[in-house]
Amino acid sequence: MPRFSIIVPSHGVAGRLSLALDSVLAQSFGDFELIPVCDAPGAPGADVAAGYAGRDARVAAPVHSPPAAGAGAARNAGMRAATGTYLLFLDGDDTLAPGALAALDARLAETGDVDVLYFEHERTPWWEGEPVNAAGELLAGAPAYAFSPEQAAWLTGVRLPVWSAAYRRSFLTGRRLAFPAGHWTGLGWSGLVTVAAGRIAVLRRVVVRHLLRRQGSRLHQPGEHQFDLLEQAGRVLVRAAAAGLSEARYAALFAQVIDVVLDTAAHPGRLPAARRRAFFRGARRLYRRHRPAGFRMPGGRSGARLRLLAAGAYTVFGALCAGQRAAGGAAGRLPRGGRLRARLAYRWHLLRPLEEDLVVYCAYWGRGYACNPAALHAKARQLAPWLRGVFLVEPGQEHTVPPDVDHAVIGSPRGRRVLARAKYLVDNANFADAVAKRPGSVHLQTQHGTPLKTMGCDQATYPVVAAATGSFTKLLNRVDRWDYNLSSNRHSTETWERAFPGAYEQLEYGYPRNDVYLTAGPEDVARVRRELGVPEGSTAVLYAPTRRDHHTGFEARWDLEAFCAAAGEDVVVLLRAHYFYDRGDLRGGGRVIDVTAHRSSEEVCLAADALVTDYSSIMFDYAVLDRPIVVLADDWEVYRETRGVYFDLMETPPGPVARTPQELARLFRDGSWAGARSAELRAAFRERLCQFDDGRAAERVVRRVFLGEPPEALPPVIPLAERVPAPAAATSVRS
Repeated sequence: MPRFSIIVPSHGVAGRLSLALDSVLAQSFGDFELIPVCDAPGAPGADVAAGYAGRDARVAAPVHSPPAAGAGAARNAGMRAATGTYLLFLDGDDTLAPGALAALDARLAETGDVDVLYFEHERTPWWEGEPVNAAGELLAGAPAYAFSPEQAAWLTGVRLPVWSAAYRRSFLTGRRLAFPAGHWTGLGWSGLVTVAAGRIAVLRRVVVRHLLRRQGSRLHQPGEHQFDLLEQAGRVLVRAAAAGLSEARYAALFAQVIDVVLDTAAHPGRLPAARRRAFFRGARRLYRRHRPAGFRMPGGRSGARLRLLAAGAYTVFGALCAGQRAAGGAAGRLPRGGRLRARLAYRWHLLRPLEEDLVVYCAYWGRGYACNPAALHAKARQLAPWLRGVFLVEPGQEHTVPPDVDHAVIGSPRGRRVLARAKYLVDNANFADAVAKRPGSVHLQTQHGTPLKTMGCDQATYPVVAAATGSFTKLLNRVDRWDYNLSSNRHSTETWERAFPGAYEQLEYGYPRNDVYLTAGPEDVARVRRELGVPEGSTAVLYAPTRRDHHTGFEARWDLEAFCAAAGEDVVVLLRAHYFYDRGDLRGGGRVIDVTAHRSSEEVCLAADALVTDYSSIMFDYAVLDRPIVVLADDWEVYRETRGVYFDLMETPPGPVARTPQELARLFRDGSWAGARSAELRAAFRERLCQFDDGRAAERVVRRVFLGEPPEALPPVIPLAERVPAPAAATSVRS
């Protein structure tokens, strides 16, 4: 039997169904069956699913369920057809994150068989806005091991959607669990599952990316179906009482179920005006009928609403909820979470004075201690040790920060405080929209690469990219916060001015992260190669492809082991996928070493004797090392048309260009990869695109931005001919 059965209802989402199915079929972990649940044969979604079933044996023939029966019936139909050990549910317009199934399998291998494995998900706006990991806070504090519900009574699952968990099929069938009829079946299902579960676990990573539809959730449309919520809530609480749950478990379940009910009562748009009071009365009956003995009211918003419900104070309840909605709109949405207390806490910190010695750094939206912000942090500790640097990271990325570096978690109370109080904010992407630009604060945008592909506002004419970018108005609002923007060459300077129009000052100082390419020595190269497991005497070829916006997951695009065999006995490949896929399952083997998870791309480049890439901006950084670069351009025309580029790489490449994997192997076999023509192309490329990376970029930035020195007082850029890059381990490649 397969490890996973993935059930995908598709009613009303035929236009996006292929994205959902592709995201599953692109997973690196392949032990699964994919079960589409469609309308009647011949319907658009059924035709799409049938096409996939004909092409891939892992896709089952579509199971049919009439739309009138609802989402619960569709999922039940999929369960009846499933044969996997664990079941996952995926809406037809959602996608699995790259590496999701491999991560689930690895976590289940750690925990052993559990009844339910909860995981995180992202809610992605259909057009404008940033994804929000709504489950991160809900799962915070869960034990790191498999545990019984008694050990985490607060984790009831009712606040998590159906598609945010994996369910052991034998557990479901043994307990005869199925989705209840009617609307709001997600609450009914999650409540019944949590009552019956005996052993659960948590995976702290995003598995599902859920699309927020432009029309909103069907459940949130006004109508009589909202009264089904009261029925589903009652069904769960009756089952919980019959199961004899402990006092703590029942109290937590009761409070959370009633809170879901009050969410609907608090939104007047979900109920016809003439039926709002009747719904409130039904909620009060539910509360009084199922309230546990000795129940203690929670604090905050939930407690206030419950007290008014218990008192039957409908008018006051409505006024309270209207006030909370108004306060929420005035405060705006904060990064990672949107609760009133968090917003107000951030706003309160904004009223306090700036801390003149505080610098907040962030890289790649909190992915870890890396890139230009990390290099600037290290240099600031040397040149301005009185400054207090705090590095922001996402939950789960704390391990990427060196032990002697102060850090804060994005969305935590301290994270909000330092964001509001810092004099300096340094990022290589962008801080969240709600981060304020305070008078007197200094925002430094370091960027994280030289642009070959279109960026910023230039993406607007490329539909695939524009749809993923979101609101260009919001993008320009973020640009308006920048005081300084970093550039490593004149091409970048000109591009940033067009792509990110703003009033910031351009700093043509080079990239701090690239300083190491000119300050490292042979001993550093040897150390990194040992750490990565590069065999002594071998030629290490770094393969670092870019991300393709028209693909849903990572793909090597050629047989790496076959390349090694054809290229020569001493060749090994260092595989580094794009950082968007750094949580995937990219296990190497043989002469392929997976270095995707290695924290520093700069160290990986130091270890490599040559670079093979397609259109990744890593080529511009690697060129600073003056080592051979080979471009594998097997889909250049497609990439250029779908993503857009600023210049024709085929006309001015940094080295030889191969159009097929066979041509690539031949270049290494006959030595062309490091020959005279390779050196000639690289020299011209470096002259144009490595202008300011001379090993002193971080010093110039710290002295200009943090110390306030005038431009004329900074170290001048060392001419290209006078720079001495770190030597490659294989001295034969030094052309």
